[in-house]
Amino acid sequence: MILVTGGAGFIGANFVLDWLAFHDEPVINLDALTYAGNLDNLGSIWGDPRHLFVKGSIADCDLVEDLLRSHRPRAIINFAAESHVDRSIHGPEEFIQTNIVGTFRLLEAVRGFLALQDAAHQESFRFLHVSTDEVYGSLAPAEAAFSEHRKYEPNSPYSASKAASDHLVRAYHHTYGLPVLTTNCSNNYGPYHFPEKLIPLVIHNALAGKQIPIYGDGMQVRDWLFVKDHCSAIRRVLESGKVGETYNVGGRNELTNQSVVNTLCEILDELRPLPHGASYKAQISFVRDRPGHDRRYAIDAAKIERELDWRPNETFDTGIRKTVEWYLANQAWVENVTSGSYRQWIDCQYQ
Repeated sequence: MILVTGGAGFIGANFVLDWLAFHDEPVINLDALTYAGNLDNLGSIWGDPRHLFVKGSIADCDLVEDLLRSHRPRAIINFAAESHVDRSIHGPEEFIQTNIVGTFRLLEAVRGFLALQDAAHQESFRFLHVSTDEVYGSLAPAEAAFSEHRKYEPNSPYSASKAASDHLVRAYHHTYGLPVLTTNCSNNYGPYHFPEKLIPLVIHNALAGKQIPIYGDGMQVRDWLFVKDHCSAIRRVLESGKVGETYNVGGRNELTNQSVVNTLCEILDELRPLPHGASYKAQISFVRDRPGHDRRYAIDAAKIERELDWRPNETFDTGIRKTVEWYLANQAWVENVTSGSYRQWIDCQYQ
């Protein structure tokens, strides 16, 4: 049995769905169901006896300790995090509490749990911490991609909080001997992505006839990774990763935000054409840049490719088409998650 934290969010839910598609091993799924956590993401496995959902926070020591004591999982995969840069700029405290304090309390619970286990369980147990390439800061246009040896230079409250959590995980390995693994991924996209992030926001606003906002000049570069490929990398690291090591996971798809938006509009023009031959590109609007906006991210995934024989299955072209097709086929899900407080918040960001 494994324990997944944050398993009702975007990446966590995709991981749980894929895990149960490829394994019979049960999953305990702990999620606080904050605004981006959504039980609809797990609808296809609701009632599956291999899936136990528990509502709660990783910062709830008593709850986490009880889950560990009752179920004795062989691994924890920690997705639980506040993850949106814009929200961290407007309200950083939640990011400090969840990403730093929450990770600390989770590590403490694991440390206490392992101390009571037999040698075999201690030896086989793994704590896999899922992090981001944003901890490395920003790259110059011609600079080499982020390797695992890149120094941390976080530039937003979000990335700073994730950097702190990464350091805690590393410290608990070196100080207490916790059997940890860390992954730092590039920008994910795919099904169940909450529509505050670029790709689902573009799709949602385009279909709604609203402006498609692009920060600044749109020349910010990101390395895009299909979420299912990210999930397969995490499974591979959990299976064969070396304790104490960090593995960068990327798609080798460096694209400007402007290019991504144009591609999305072109796919929508084909799959959901507007009347009279108009293009969704007419809805593009350049808006004031995000404060401290990192210019370029890029992941050097050579280590995980070389040592664990992992590579992504999707190119950006194949993955982005699958993503658009999924959103077009799941408009009820989109309508559900974009109602109420989310809609009010996102609208005020791009007025």
